[in-house]
Amino acid sequence: MIKTEKILHLKSYRGRRVRVVREHYLRERVPCFSSLCQAACANDGKVLPGDLTHYVVPGVEVVVNFLEILEFRELQGVIFTQTACQALQSKGRRCYSRLRNLVKDPRHDCVLFANEFQEHSYRPREKGESHEQWQTRCVYEAAVWYYNHLAGMMSIVMVTEDEDVVSRFSNLNSGVFVVTFKDYLQNFWPDLQAAHELYGSISQALQEKESEDTQKEFCEHLPTEVLAAGIKSGRYIQGILNVSKHRAQNEAFVANDDISNKNSDLIGGVLVYGVRNRNRAVHGDSVVLELLPRSEWRGKVTALTEGPVDERTGGDSESKPMPTGRVVGVLQRNWRDYVVTFPPREGTQSRNSQRILVIPWDRRIPKIRISTQQADVLQDHRVVVRIDSWESTSLYPSGHSVRVLGRAGELETEVQTILIENCIHVPPFSEAQLREMPSTSATKPWTVDPVQVSKRRDLRETHLVFSIDPRGCEDVDDTLSVRRLPGGSLLELGVHIADVTHFVSEGSLTDLEARSRATTYYLADRRYDMLPAVLSADLCSLLGGVDRYAMSVLWELDVQTMAVAKVWFGRTLIRSSYQLHYELAQALLNGEEAEVPELAQLASEERDGKLAELVEALETLTHVARHLRAQRDCGGALELEGVEVRAQLDEKRNITALVPRQPLEVHETVAECMIYANHWVARKIQEVFPYQALLRRHPPPRQELFGQLVDTAQARGFSIDTSTNKALADSLNRAVDPRDPLVNRLLRMMATQAMSQAVYFSTGSEPEDQFFHYGLALDRYTHFTSPIRRYADMVVHRLLTAALATEQGAEPVEAPAGNKEMEELAEHINNKNRAAQRAQNLSIGLFQCLFFKERDPETDPRCVAGAVIYSIRDNGVLVFVPEYGVKGPVYLKNKEGQVVSVGPDGTCEWQSGSVQRHSDHIRTTSACGSATFRLFDHITVRVSVLSSSCHSDTLNMEVISNKPHRSSSTPQQVSSQGRNQLVQEVVRLAEEAQKETRKPKLSREEREFRQSKTPNLYSLLEEIRELSLLDPETEPRPPEGTQVDT
Repeated sequence: MIKTEKILHLKSYRGRRVRVVREHYLRERVPCFSSLCQAACANDGKVLPGDLTHYVVPGVEVVVNFLEILEFRELQGVIFTQTACQALQSKGRRCYSRLRNLVKDPRHDCVLFANEFQEHSYRPREKGESHEQWQTRCVYEAAVWYYNHLAGMMSIVMVTEDEDVVSRFSNLNSGVFVVTFKDYLQNFWPDLQAAHELYGSISQALQEKESEDTQKEFCEHLPTEVLAAGIKSGRYIQGILNVSKHRAQNEAFVANDDISNKNSDLIGGVLVYGVRNRNRAVHGDSVVLELLPRSEWRGKVTALTEGPVDERTGGDSESKPMPTGRVVGVLQRNWRDYVVTFPPREGTQSRNSQRILVIPWDRRIPKIRISTQQADVLQDHRVVVRIDSWESTSLYPSGHSVRVLGRAGELETEVQTILIENCIHVPPFSEAQLREMPSTSATKPWTVDPVQVSKRRDLRETHLVFSIDPRGCEDVDDTLSVRRLPGGSLLELGVHIADVTHFVSEGSLTDLEARSRATTYYLADRRYDMLPAVLSADLCSLLGGVDRYAMSVLWELDVQTMAVAKVWFGRTLIRSSYQLHYELAQALLNGEEAEVPELAQLASEERDGKLAELVEALETLTHVARHLRAQRDCGGALELEGVEVRAQLDEKRNITALVPRQPLEVHETVAECMIYANHWVARKIQEVFPYQALLRRHPPPRQELFGQLVDTAQARGFSIDTSTNKALADSLNRAVDPRDPLVNRLLRMMATQAMSQAVYFSTGSEPEDQFFHYGLALDRYTHFTSPIRRYADMVVHRLLTAALATEQGAEPVEAPAGNKEMEELAEHINNKNRAAQRAQNLSIGLFQCLFFKERDPETDPRCVAGAVIYSIRDNGVLVFVPEYGVKGPVYLKNKEGQVVSVGPDGTCEWQSGSVQRHSDHIRTTSACGSATFRLFDHITVRVSVLSSSCHSDTLNMEVISNKPHRSSSTPQQVSSQGRNQLVQEVVRLAEEAQKETRKPKLSREEREFRQSKTPNLYSLLEEIRELSLLDPETEPRPPEGTQVDT
C-alpha cells in the first residue's frame, strides 16, 4: 500500500474557495471483476463475462449525461470507473443511487472499478490541468490498465463525447479504442433503435438549454446547509409535496407527522397556494417550507371544481384558513418517467420550432419543455419524457423525450400510460430467469424429490386437504385441512401455503425480479405475474390430485373453547383432494344438491361416503371460523364495505360477464383461517427475530378524519363513536336504516376512506406498541398466505424457515436481513403495492369510460342510472351510483351561474338562480321555486364521458330528476345487469382494437409488454371492490372477503 495525498479545491456555499488535502492510499490488488482475470483478483460477487467482443469504459460526461442509455440490458461488459461515479455524485444523490443500484443488480453486466485506488491506474492531477482533462485521463488510464491486466484477451472501448479526446487518445495504445458515444452506438448497436432515439433526444436537450433567459421567474433555493439548520431549529418544515388532483394550479399540501405532533396548528398539513409559492417543486418532491405570516394564510376551496382553474381567478368559497407556506428548497427530487401529449400547434408558433411545451397526462405535473424535430409527426401521440432540470429563469422544467407509446386514445397506448405513470416496469421474464425454473412438460412432468420427502412432514395419506377459491382460479396458493384427533377432545386445523421459496432461491435472478415487482399487477384486461407461469400456475399452485410442497401451520384446538393446545410450523408434502370454488362449498354447507367433480366417476356408495366426509370437514371448518371471528369481534375488528365482483369466463378464458359476488359465509370461513395463520406466523418470527421481522401494521386513524362520517351519520339520526375500533364497529352495526340499506353501506364507505393505510415494517424500526393492526384487532400480523402474488409473503416464508432452524439449533441457510435492510425492503413493497392499487383503479376507470364513450347519453337508457347523495359541497353534491359502482360530482350550479331547477314531475333543467349550502342539504332557488337535495336522497343522473386528448377521459354525471330512478328490476338485478353490460361491451371494444390492421409503432419490448395476452381476470375480478369503496391499501386479490386488511 502506498500513501499519497489528494488535493481538492472546493467551494463553500458562501462562494469561498477551500483547499482540502486528504490522505490517499494506493493498492496494487484491486478487484477487476472480470472472468478473464489471470491475476487471482478477489472478485467477489458479480463478474463480467469473458465471451464478449469487448468491454466498454464510459467517460465522465457519458456517465453524467447518458446514464439512462447505459442502463439498457443489451449493453454488456460496461466498466464504470470510480472517477465517473464521483462526478455523477455531484449531480445529485438520486443519480448516484441509480448508478450504485445498477452496479449491484446482477441482471446488468456492469461493474464498478476503483481506479483511483489502484496503484497502476491512478494518475494525480498535473499542474495547469483542468479538472475535466484530469478526469478524462483517469478514465483512459483505467481502460489501458484493464487491457494490460487481462493480458490483451479483451479489447477495451472508451466512449466519450469529446472529439478532441478521440483525436488525442485513439492511437496511443493498440487494443484500447477511443470513440464517441454516438459512433459506438451506430457501429456496435445499429439495431438498438430505442438507444439511438434516446441519445438524439438527450443530445438535443443538452445543446438547447435555456441560456438566453436571465430574468428570474422564481426565487433561488436555499443551500442545503441552511435548510438543514432551519429544519433543526424549527424555522422550516420538511415534507413531501402533494399537489391536488382537482386544483393542480392552485393547491398543494405538505404533511409532516413529526411537526404536527409538536404544533397542533399543523395537524392538517401546510397549504402551498399557487405555482409561485411552489417554487419549481414537482408533485412527490421532498421539500422544505417556510410558513407565511398568519395574515397570508388561506383555506382550501370547498366548491366542486369544473374544468381547468386559473390561479388568478377567485370567488370560490374557502374553508377556515390553514397554515400556508412557500417552498424555500428541495431536498430530494422525485422525478420519474412522465407520459405527455403534444398539443395542437398554435398559429403563433413556428412549424420549425424545435422547443415544444408538452402536456403531462398527470394533471399535477407542470408542462415540460422539450426539444424535438418531430413535433408535427407526434401530434396527438403519447410520449414518455424525463425532466432534466428546472432553472429559476424558466417558467417550466426542461426535459427530453425517451420513447413514443402510440396514438392517444388507443387501448394499448392508454394501458401502457397507466403502467408508466405508476412506475410499473414488467418486461417479459428473461431467458436467464426462465433457465432457473424446474423443468416440466406434458411428456416429462415434474415429480417430488425423494430427498425432500425425507425432510418434510408427509400429509398426503393422513390429512384431507382441500382448497376453496374463486371459480376458475389457477394460482391456488392456499389449502385447508381439519380433522378430529384421537380422544375426541381436540381437533386439528391446518393451513397449507405453496412453498414458493423452495423453487426461488434468495438472490437468484427470479428472486430479484420478484423483489423488483413486489406484487402481481392486475388490470382490467390483463395481469402481470410476479413469478413465471411455470411456478404461479403450475408447480406452486396447490392443484387437486397432485403432489406439492407446502409451508404449513397446524393447530391443536380444544373442541369446546377453541383454545390452542399446540401449534406446529414446518415444511410439508401435501396432495389436495378437492379443488372447490366458493359457490360449490357453500352449496355443500347448505345441504343442497351439488356435484363435486372429483367424485363424479366414483361408485355411488364410495361417492356418498367421501361426500359425507367432505361436508363434515366443511362444517367443522365453519364452526372453527365462527369462533375465531367472535374472538376478533370482541377485540373490535372492523368489517367495512367492499363489494367484490367476479368474472364469468368461457372455455378460452375470455370474460363474458362481470357479476357482483354474493356474500357467502364460506368467504369469511376462508378469511378467518388465513388471518389466523398470518397472526400466528407473525408471532413466531417476531419472537425469534425481534428486531428484523417483516410485519404489517394498521395504525389507528386520526380522529379529525372521521368528521364527515360523524356529521353525515348525525344528519340521519345515528351517533358514531370513533374513540376505539370496538366502538366504531359497534356504531356502524347500529347505523342501519331498514328502509334504505344503502345508508349503512355509504357510512361504511366513509369509514374506509378515513382509515390509515396498512403498511409493512421491520420490527426493529417501531416500538412494540405500534405493531397493532387496528382493522383486524390483532397485536401482531403479517402476510404469509399468498407467496405466489406477494413478495412480502416470500420474505416471511424465509424468516419462518430461519426461525425454525434457529429453534432447532441449526444455522439458517440464509441469515435474515438486518433491520435497516428489512425496513428499506418494506418501504419498497409498500410503494409497489400503492402503485399496483392506483394502476388497478385507473384501469377500471379507463374501461368504464370506454363503455360509456360509445353511447349517446341522450338516447341510450344505459346512460341513465340511480344515484345516492353522500356529501354536500358549495355548488353541488357527491353521489354514488350503485349500478356501475362509480362515484363523482353532480353540479347544481354551473360556470355560467345557472342552477338546477326542479319541475313538478321532478325533472331538472338549468335556470338563473342561487344556491345555499347547509350541513346536511343544499337548496337551489330559481324563478320556478326552490328545490332541496339532502344527504342520502336518491336521484336520477345521466352518465356521459368528458373526453380529453391530453389527459385521461373522465365520467360526467348530470342530475335529470330529483326522484329515484324507475326500474322494474330489483337493485341487485340492476347492479348485476349493468355490470354485465359494461364488461361485455368493454371486452368487445378490446377485441375490435386488437383486430385493427393499423397498430401503434411499438418497440419489440413494448410489443411483448403484456404477459397475459387475453383477458384473464379470474383473480382480479374476484377481489376488485367497487371503485368508490376501495380501501387504498386493499390487496389486489385477497381471498378473505371484505376485511380491512388480510
